[in-house]
Amino acid sequence: MSDNNSGQNHPFYEATLETKPIFQGRMISLQVDTVRLPNGETATREIVRHPGAVAVIAIIDNKMLVVEQFRKALEKVQVEIPAGKLDAFEEPEAAAFRELEEETGYRAKNLVHLHSFSTSPGFAEEIVHLYYTDDLEKGEVQLDDEEFLTCEAISLDQAQDYIKQGRICDAKTLLAVYAWRMLVLTGTF
Repeated sequence: MSDNNSGQNHPFYEATLETKPIFQGRMISLQVDTVRLPNGETATREIVRHPGAVAVIAIIDNKMLVVEQFRKALEKVQVEIPAGKLDAFEEPEAAAFRELEEETGYRAKNLVHLHSFSTSPGFAEEIVHLYYTDDLEKGEVQLDDEEFLTCEAISLDQAQDYIKQGRICDAKTLLAVYAWRMLVLTGTF
C-alpha cells in the first residue's frame, strides 16, 4: 500500500477534465465531473459540495445532550447530538460553540476537538468536525425560523437503547455514543 494516499502523485488519482454545475442550493450544490481514470479511460463522478459541519458531544451530569427533530430525507424523527453547518468563512470551533447554544440552550466554556471525518466520501465532500465538552453553563436556545426540535439529556444506557430502537441512526451520533462509551469505560477517547 502506498504511503502517499492523496494528491496527483498517487497511482489512483483521477484528474478532472470537466466540471458541469447541475444545482446550486442554499446548503449544497451538485456537480458532475468528467475524470480521467488511472487506466486512461474517462468516467463521470456526481459530487455534492457542502461547506462542512460541526457536532458536539456535550456531557452534563453524566448525561449527553441530544436533540430530537424530523429529518425529511429519512421521513422520520431522529435523536442526534447538537450539530449544524458552517456559515461562510466560519471557523469550525466557533460554529461548534454557536450550534451547541442555539440548539440546546447550553454554552460550552471550552471545547476539545476530537476528530474531523467525511460523511460520504463516495459522492460528497462534507467534513464534520466533532468536539467534546463537559464544561457547560446555561445559555439561551436560539433556533432558526425553520428549525423545530426538542433537547434532552440522556444516559449512556438510554443512548444505547435509542440505537437499538433506531431512534439514533446517523453516523455522527453513533460515533458520539461509542466515543462516550469508550470515555466512560477507559477514561479516554
